Amino acid sequence: MKNYSELQSVSNFTNRTINGSVCTRDNYVSQVVFPLLYTVLFFVGIVMNGLAMRIFFQIPSKSNFIIFLKNSVISDLLMIMTFPFKILSDSELAHWSLRAFVCRVTSVIFYSTMYISISFLGLITIDRYQKTVNPFKTSGPGDLLCAKILSAAIWIIIFILSLPNMILTNKKTTVFKVKKCAFLKSEFGLVWHEIVNFICQFIFWINLAIIVVCYILITRELYNSYKKTKSVRKGPRKSVNMKVFIVIAVFFTCFVPFHFARIPYTISQTRDFFFACSSERVLFYLKESTLLLSSSNACLDPFIYFFLCKSFKNSLMNMFSHKKKMTHSTEETVRRKEVLSAESSEETPL
Repeated sequence: MKNYSELQSVSNFTNRTINGSVCTRDNYVSQVVFPLLYTVLFFVGIVMNGLAMRIFFQIPSKSNFIIFLKNSVISDLLMIMTFPFKILSDSELAHWSLRAFVCRVTSVIFYSTMYISISFLGLITIDRYQKTVNPFKTSGPGDLLCAKILSAAIWIIIFILSLPNMILTNKKTTVFKVKKCAFLKSEFGLVWHEIVNFICQFIFWINLAIIVVCYILITRELYNSYKKTKSVRKGPRKSVNMKVFIVIAVFFTCFVPFHFARIPYTISQTRDFFFACSSERVLFYLKESTLLLSSSNACLDPFIYFFLCKSFKNSLMNMFSHKKKMTHSTEETVRRKEVLSAESSEETPL
């Protein structure tokens, strides 16, 4: 028989009433709509990032930019691999115990890779600014070593911050407690979860400031260059400007909405007695909707690789060109065999 505190927690979650109304959510949205959207993101993302990974394995790490892009694609792939667990858990197609695994492991990996991606977008932006100011500067061995050390430091720091969230989600699993990940955390686990969320917010705002400042400087450099050359090569220059701004477009589309919604949602999870049921419901759907946008970053990053990395673009075009030639050659071989077979049958006596 369940103890009193457990029953009380379950009651607070499932039957909590505010002004006489039961605190419930729209099961169709949370169990059908969002899982379907994540399924689409999973298949699109796994194809695009699998292809990106294959191409990057063929490109040497000859610049800081490529090193940052390679780390970004690894982070995106790890994020995408967590989608099936979220889909099965949210849609309730799997056993309820999977929800505990999602709370303890895959959700932690998901958020960790999100902030790794945010950090690398900041580094990519700094690199693009340096490339705009000094377009002919190349990365030396020392620069490449620093880029690799910095990349490793980002992975290690985020992992150290995230690991306690796995360890401290250690309460006994029941069919009721898995309905809310906060029920599985120890008291210190709730505190640490809140601390890490504020640290992650700090990481986001620092990178947001870096990206905004760098793009203001990039815009100034491009404008000054345009003023010097006036209308000379005006068309190509506009195309380049659009390519440069793809990073800030992806960042603002994917990450800014979520981070405006995350702080109040996190507080509602760890201190739910401060919030009315209707407020918790609104914050939940707002968080899930903006989280979906953040997840779409894994599908949008390959566009950054294509438009900003010449090595990636050339390798991709060569791959498709080679496949096209191979397909054409195969079709030609089959056609010749059919012609020879037809000629042979015509010559065969009755």
